[in-house]
Amino acid sequence: MANYINFAKDRPLDLILLGRACIDLNPIPEEMYRSLDKSRTFKMYLGGSPANIAAGLGRLGKKCGFIAKVSNDQFGDFAINQLRGFGCDVSHVTKVSGPQNLGLTFTEVLSPEKSSILMYRQQIADLALDVSDVDEDYIKKGKALLISGTALSESPSREAALKAVMFAKRNGIPVFFDIDYRAYNWKNRDEMSIYYSAVAEKADLILGSREEFDLTMSLTKSGLDDPETANYFFGFDAKIVVIKHGKDGSTAYLRNGEKYDVKPYEVKPLKGFGGGDGYASAFIYGLFEGWDMSKMLQYGSASAAIQIKSHGCSDFMATLPELQAFILEEENKYGRHVESK
Repeated sequence: MANYINFAKDRPLDLILLGRACIDLNPIPEEMYRSLDKSRTFKMYLGGSPANIAAGLGRLGKKCGFIAKVSNDQFGDFAINQLRGFGCDVSHVTKVSGPQNLGLTFTEVLSPEKSSILMYRQQIADLALDVSDVDEDYIKKGKALLISGTALSESPSREAALKAVMFAKRNGIPVFFDIDYRAYNWKNRDEMSIYYSAVAEKADLILGSREEFDLTMSLTKSGLDDPETANYFFGFDAKIVVIKHGKDGSTAYLRNGEKYDVKPYEVKPLKGFGGGDGYASAFIYGLFEGWDMSKMLQYGSASAAIQIKSHGCSDFMATLPELQAFILEEENKYGRHVESK
C-alpha cells in the first residue's frame, strides 16, 4: 500500500469537510440547451463543492462529517437531509439565527460545451459560520480535514476555517485544501491571496487549477510554472500538489520528486461542470485506501468524466463498481490512462 499521507486509524470519521452546502437547480433534460429565461422546469439537488465531495465519498463507502451553517427554513432542512442521506454526520451542521439564506444556483446549459450559473449569494448562510461553531473535539474525530476555499471569502466564515486548520495541525490531522475559486465571492485579488495562502501553506494536499494557484500565490511567488509551484508548497507542509489544466488534464506532484500526468477520459458531455468535485472525491478515496498515485488519478479522472455526462452532481457521484466498469470499458478502447515520470 502507498503511504503518501499518514492517517490515524482509530478515528470514527474519514474526512471532515468545512464549507458550503447549497442548492443546485438544473433544467430538466428536456429543457437543456436553451437560455435560462426559456427554462421552466428544474430538478433540485444538493450542491456546493464540499457537499458534493462529501456525497461522492459517501457513495464510495467513506464516512464524512460536515461543519456548516444552513438557512433556518425548508431549504436548510433539505441540505441537512441530503447530507444525511449520503451517510454524512450532520451533528455540526447548524441553522442560522438570522435572515441569511441558503445559496441557490440556477444552471444554464446552452450546449454540452457551454454552461454558466446564476448564483444567489446575498446574506448567505454558509458564510455565517462562526468560530464558536468549530469544536476541537469534533475535529479530532476525523482522519483528515478539508477546507473549501469559498469558506475563506468572508468573515466570520474565514476565521472559523482558520480555527479548524489550527486545531487540525495541533492534533496532527492532515489538512486538504480544495482552492475552489468562485469570483463572485471575493472583493479583490489581494484578499484571495492572503487567505488562500494561509491555508495552502498548512495543507498536506492541495487541489486546484492553474488559475487558482496563480491567485493563491499572487502576493508571494507569482510567475512560477507547475513544477516550481509544487516545489514552493513542498517548502511548507504539502505532500501532494495536484494542478489541473481542464481539457489538457492534470498532474500530481509528490514531495519525493515524482510526477504523474493524467488526461481526461473522452465522453459525450451533458454539462460543463461538476467534474472537479467528482475528481476530488475519488482521488481522496484512493488516498484513504492506500492506492498508488496512478490509480488515484485514474479513478479521479473517471469520476470527473461520469460527472460531466450526468444531469446533476451530488446524486450522480459514482460508486466504486460504476468507476471500475467505466475504466474497464475505456481501457479496452484506448489503453493506459496515466503516465508517471
